[in-house]
Amino acid sequence: MNGNWDLTVFYQSFEDPQIERDFARADALIAQLQALLGSGRDTAVLLEEFADGEEELERIFGKLGSYAQLTLSTDAANRPAMQLNDRVMLQQIPASLLDSALSRYLGGLEEKALEAAIAGSEKLRSVAFWLHRQREAARHLPAPEIEEWLLLMSMDGADAFSTLRDQLDATVTVDYRGEQLPLSAARGKAEDPDPAVRRDAYLAELAAYKKIEIPMAACLNGIKGQGLTMIRAEGFDSILAESLYRSNMDQQTLDAMWTACREYFPAFRRYLRKKGELLGHANGLPFYDLFAPLQAGDSPAKTYTVEEAHDILLRELGKFTPEMADFIDHAFKNRWIDLFPREGKGGGAFCAGVPHVEQSRVLTNFTGSLGDVSTLAHELGHAWHNRCMAGLPLCMRNEPMPLAETASIFNETLLANALRQGVDHDQLLGLLDSDLQNATQVVVDIYSRFLFESAVIEGKKTHNLSVDEMKQLMLDAQEQSYGDGLDPEYRHPYMWACKSHYYIPSLGFYNYPYAFGLLFGKGVYAQYLEKGADFVPVYNQLLRACGSGMVADVAASVGIDVRSVDFWRSSLKTIEKDIDLFVRLADERLKG
Repeated sequence: MNGNWDLTVFYQSFEDPQIERDFARADALIAQLQALLGSGRDTAVLLEEFADGEEELERIFGKLGSYAQLTLSTDAANRPAMQLNDRVMLQQIPASLLDSALSRYLGGLEEKALEAAIAGSEKLRSVAFWLHRQREAARHLPAPEIEEWLLLMSMDGADAFSTLRDQLDATVTVDYRGEQLPLSAARGKAEDPDPAVRRDAYLAELAAYKKIEIPMAACLNGIKGQGLTMIRAEGFDSILAESLYRSNMDQQTLDAMWTACREYFPAFRRYLRKKGELLGHANGLPFYDLFAPLQAGDSPAKTYTVEEAHDILLRELGKFTPEMADFIDHAFKNRWIDLFPREGKGGGAFCAGVPHVEQSRVLTNFTGSLGDVSTLAHELGHAWHNRCMAGLPLCMRNEPMPLAETASIFNETLLANALRQGVDHDQLLGLLDSDLQNATQVVVDIYSRFLFESAVIEGKKTHNLSVDEMKQLMLDAQEQSYGDGLDPEYRHPYMWACKSHYYIPSLGFYNYPYAFGLLFGKGVYAQYLEKGADFVPVYNQLLRACGSGMVADVAASVGIDVRSVDFWRSSLKTIEKDIDLFVRLADERLKG
């Protein structure tokens, strides 16, 4: 099976003449739409024409930007891709100014005038939520006389820092037992069955960060510093307030979720300590063993080929609906997935939509663990979400970050529960551990990231934070979330350098949406268990509607109140039940 994805759906090469034609068409569209806003035409007609032009413009920039960024995600030093990416970023400045001009136009309309235009136009009714959000955005625009300069400065500021961070991550090498490895390959050894390999790889990883810690800290300081400047220009009280606004989410929902999570941290710590006991640790679980596979007796932890992973996903996820099995098979066979770690390729995993051909592209760093199979299920869940949105105007596909994880978590949960059926106690213990590893990352570790980012932003208000300060803040955050579940001698002071999420200028607090997604996804899965096959069309419609309303309203469409602490407790209770079972089975094994 070919392990590299196919990007020819974008362009044949960086010399493809269609690239220049697309840039020229984007220039023409921007000029045309700018003129339209000042034309004085009938409101409904103007907005219909603008929506059509904006759709075409988004598709063009989606092609250009995705071609550059997806190339760089697997080949960080690709010079033509860097140049194209820079050019796209520069070209998107007038596009962003055009977007602001639309918001100012809509903000200048009487509410009644906008409602009348929407009521009288089928096209505008299909994008009504987008129009209303664009109108609200007028309250958070910088002064027009400085907006262009802010965007231009960001290219050499936060955007440049973000690019540098990715290049550092993709090109630094780890000296592991005398062998030079990419960082992603060294981190992949966290799931190796040999404890000495895991420990040595962890120590080598920490040593590698020492080589890039100063520029990494500079990048993070620069990005968060610019974020603090931008919220002043845009009229937000905080970077978190901006994040919630852009996530279509309110503070009440976030507070309810974190309140419930903190209540259940003792249960997660109980799991971590018990896993530590199984692995021979007396002082909590060392960070390097967080992802250690639990062997069934004397048998090594099972590993999987890509072909086996493919077959498992088709078999188990196809039980939800045969359409999903066909979809996943198509993704594998048509090279939508870039599978394996290699030099120059970034770590982690993601899914990117390719709306101009109604496809997706998935990046993973597959090494054969059960966690890697689960990651494929997760990312292909995102791809399924994209499929459910096919045919919608692009402006209605911008699902907010919290809801963006719904399908991915649903897929993970489907797979996890399917694999538990008909296994013995040793096998069940390993499967529970795999699921709890993920839940711990998405609840406990994510909370540590939330605390760390909050502390960095607060510190940045008065000074640039040093490497040592960042490391200490990271350890403090891990103490507050993991507590005595982690061995205090073996934590990870460089997780701020490891996680790219901190370094996305336009996405402050790209952490809490993961916790939301896990727990919301479990709530959705509970409804599937209750309603069975009748829930499939409801689920697909939920995914299709994610970009069409506020988070609380979309959740209410399937009977979930995300502002209630009790909803979050009910999802966390399902995880606690797994922890109880894990501890019982672990105690049985320890007693021998």
